[in-house]
Amino acid sequence: MQDKIAVIGAGSWGTALASLLGSSGYAVTLYAFEDEVIKGVSENNENPLFLQGIKLSANVSAKSFGDISAMTEKHIVWAVPTQFSRRVAEANKEALKGKDIIIATKGIEIATGKLVIEMLSESADAEYSIISGPSFAKEVALGKPTAVSVASKDIKRAEWWQCTFSAPAFRCYYTEDVTGVEIGGAIKNVIAVAAGISDGLGFGHNARAGLITRGLAEITRLGVAMGAKAETFMGLSGMGDLVLTCTGDLSRNRQVGLKLAEGFAIEEITGKMNMIAEGVYTAKAAYAYAEKAGIEMPITEQVYKVIYENKNPRDSVMALMERPLKKE
Repeated sequence: MQDKIAVIGAGSWGTALASLLGSSGYAVTLYAFEDEVIKGVSENNENPLFLQGIKLSANVSAKSFGDISAMTEKHIVWAVPTQFSRRVAEANKEALKGKDIIIATKGIEIATGKLVIEMLSESADAEYSIISGPSFAKEVALGKPTAVSVASKDIKRAEWWQCTFSAPAFRCYYTEDVTGVEIGGAIKNVIAVAAGISDGLGFGHNARAGLITRGLAEITRLGVAMGAKAETFMGLSGMGDLVLTCTGDLSRNRQVGLKLAEGFAIEEITGKMNMIAEGVYTAKAAYAYAEKAGIEMPITEQVYKVIYENKNPRDSVMALMERPLKKE
């Protein structure tokens, strides 16, 4: 048995990463908020709420969030939903102090407009890295081939996590562009909502391709303004993750867009989901940030207006098509 690793957050993605690491021989403790998940993992090697029917590695055990304060693991995978991350980190800042934490959460905090790594850095004094890329949790848990990016300003740390996660069906590339990797992972969820709306309205493949391409343009625009490298968005955590999330039926954010196109209210859509679609919240945070910083993000703006101002989805798509003509 190799090093012990903790995974905090037992949604589908946290659970899939826990099982991946367990299959590589690591002793993994999965910290879960839900009692049903703890019981399912402990008794049946299964997460009955978020990865039902998929057997996890026998090296994965489960504990309660209440046990985080007594954790002994040095290496931690952070998979707590964005809008709850600050609260969990502040409540356990002593236990997290000095740890080596890799963030698997994608999003922007609504209250502050800050990326997850910024938020956590304020809440707990630890070393932080990022993992992101085109990776549906279910497919990772089933051992299907996947490639992702690992980012850290400390290249040795990035290489350690790269080697730790890499497995026969899970390939990692590393980069120092932490900001770019995190922005790509966050904003692609907003564009995926837009793609779902377009598909739900029956606008076809041309429209979807246009949204993906122009979505990448505004993701890059935001990222460069925040200090990221433009080329990062051509990689796995940019274009790769964007294409997957905009086109794959396992995408929760795309499913939100499809339902919005059918005329369902956002409260009704999210109320029926047992997992969080981060794009719903990231749209609000990104729109506020772009407005304040003067960054043009027309697709994000329209997604925000559909979700939070009840704008007709069809009108939002047409508003994008009728914008003033310009050079690409």
